[in-house]
Amino acid sequence: MKNTLITRIAIITACMLLNFSNSARAQVETEFFKGGINDGMKLMEAYISPFTNAFGAAFNSAWYNTAKPHKFGGFDITLSLSAGLVPDDVTEFDIAGMDFTNIELVNPGANTIAPTIAGSKEPGPELHVMAPVPSSPGSEVELASFNSPRGTAYRTVPAPMLQAGIGLPLGSEIKLRYIPSTPVDEGSVRLLGAGLSHSISQYFNVFKMLPVNISAFGAYNKLSVNVPISVKPASLDHYDEFSFSDFTSQAFLVDIQAWNASLIGSVDFSVITAYTGIGYSKTSTLMNIKGNIPLPVIDPAISESSPVYTDAGVIEDIEQAETENYSGIRLNVGGRIKLGVFTFHVDYTYADYNVLSSGIGISFR
Repeated sequence: MKNTLITRIAIITACMLLNFSNSARAQVETEFFKGGINDGMKLMEAYISPFTNAFGAAFNSAWYNTAKPHKFGGFDITLSLSAGLVPDDVTEFDIAGMDFTNIELVNPGANTIAPTIAGSKEPGPELHVMAPVPSSPGSEVELASFNSPRGTAYRTVPAPMLQAGIGLPLGSEIKLRYIPSTPVDEGSVRLLGAGLSHSISQYFNVFKMLPVNISAFGAYNKLSVNVPISVKPASLDHYDEFSFSDFTSQAFLVDIQAWNASLIGSVDFSVITAYTGIGYSKTSTLMNIKGNIPLPVIDPAISESSPVYTDAGVIEDIEQAETENYSGIRLNVGGRIKLGVFTFHVDYTYADYNVLSSGIGISFR
């Protein structure tokens, strides 16, 4: 299986997503949850969402390069590479505007703007996490302090894709994207997607005399990525041999879902095709963390002035944190060259997250 084209595409897809998310992964392992689960997920969502949205937009592109469906039994296989472009207005966020429970700015009057994962490589504002002292109402002790994570300065997020299109009866065509669950760097990646186009121009005689085609198109795909992580207590001094907590099976699970519905049109000649589409698209990202996650706590039985790690601070499985979704109107324009059975295409999609796509393929009938 490791030598198949599908597996290689799976590996490329996973590596691109995970390599561009290495900063987020590192922060999951070291910083995000020092302020507790709820605050940690809010901080992670604000930080990572530009990449998940840009990847989702790229992942939701390159479905078609003509509005003319294959004849019944015709097919194509197309390999494309799309690049989601992160807009300027999501390269930073304001820490002061976030509704944290435990995380606080060390210097509230200083700069409160933090980079997102797509922002500058400079660290963000200094933060600390405070906890009440049980025996002294109104008093607090610092559990942890850290800077909001630095960005990567990357503004382009690529998404390779392999798909097949198959002609159906009644002027329709189905498009399929599939990568089986494939191990990658101790984790795994899985992709499932399908699209359907149906010719509208076939119902109007005028189009039979013109090289113009119009179709309705809809598609949905889902990418699931499993990334191993390692979030360990800073100290094991207060864990004994009877401790139930096991920190060896932690994983960061990401599900990116995307769908779009469009009206597409093309002018098709024997060699050159110009195409365009307008419609609505939506992406969403769900993040789960599996395993036991240790958090520092104040334990009066041990110390009221210093944070410790005990089983009381362990959280098991963090379910379905949804990042800010991208949705809206999309408009794309592109061109294709067909030389015999070989096709070459390039297009650009205008939306909140713009996308540049190109690809090659083979096409019959």
